[in-house]
Amino acid sequence: MKDLFGDGIFAADGEKWRHQRKLASHEFSTKVLREFSSVVFRTNARKLADKISSAATSGTIINMQRAREDILSRFIIQSKTDPETMNDQYLRDIVLNFLIAGKDTTGNTLTWFFYMLCKNPLVQDKVALEINESVEWAREDNNTEDFTARLNEGAIDKMHYLHAAISETLRLYPAVPLDGKMAEEDDVLPNGYRVIKGDGMNYMIYAMGRMTYLWGEDAEDFRPERWLVNGVFQQESPYKFVSFNAGPRICLGKEFAYRQMKIVAATLIHFFRFKLADESKDATYKTMFTLHMDKGLHLHAYRRST
Repeated sequence: MKDLFGDGIFAADGEKWRHQRKLASHEFSTKVLREFSSVVFRTNARKLADKISSAATSGTIINMQRAREDILSRFIIQSKTDPETMNDQYLRDIVLNFLIAGKDTTGNTLTWFFYMLCKNPLVQDKVALEINESVEWAREDNNTEDFTARLNEGAIDKMHYLHAAISETLRLYPAVPLDGKMAEEDDVLPNGYRVIKGDGMNYMIYAMGRMTYLWGEDAEDFRPERWLVNGVFQQESPYKFVSFNAGPRICLGKEFAYRQMKIVAATLIHFFRFKLADESKDATYKTMFTLHMDKGLHLHAYRRST
């Protein structure tokens, strides 16, 4: 991890971690998040929908497998006040961490999300129905630009079932399937286990999402309803649902990621129904830093009937 991430936020500890966490938190404030998503997420969702529309017309199989400069700019400005600490290598480490965190994780999660919708067509239909009920939209127009313009904050916040379906995907297929740490000093874990300086430890996020004593006897089932109470999404403890980490190191971009995924998913599902190109095969994963779907996800897209 240290070789790849250097002194970036994933691998850093102590003062370097606090320094990056404090500065980066400004980028993920609610105001910045909403302003950014309003322009970029909707624009990209519309472009993607238009490309899928072309594929749907031609019957082409689709394979469903960028950083903003403001974060770097904020750190560059800070570097002028502390040039010895904020050198080029340190800035490289910081930017690499945010690039990996922002691109691969959401991309892989959406891949698994569409796979699960194809394996569970009733869930796909429920998500589509909720989107139609949440967005004021004249279906017969079928204009992606008009639809994304109506995909405002109020509409997105109404999509509890979509939020639950994405969370259920993350429970079963977490973007980062395992996390490893190395003890920098002797310590004792809450259960009494003694850790010696230099010991390596891993916890399996993938396995935790499938443990029956945490999630019940149906832990292996894809069931978005487990996240809903009277139709309203209910957060689980981050120490139970650890896809975004927990405690002081909980993911800064959690709400940012949910918003991006909901905008993209809502746009695509509103216009298209998806089916696996080969329904006889189950997807397999390839464990890298993120949970990558091996050989990609090949889908057919069909325009939804008016």
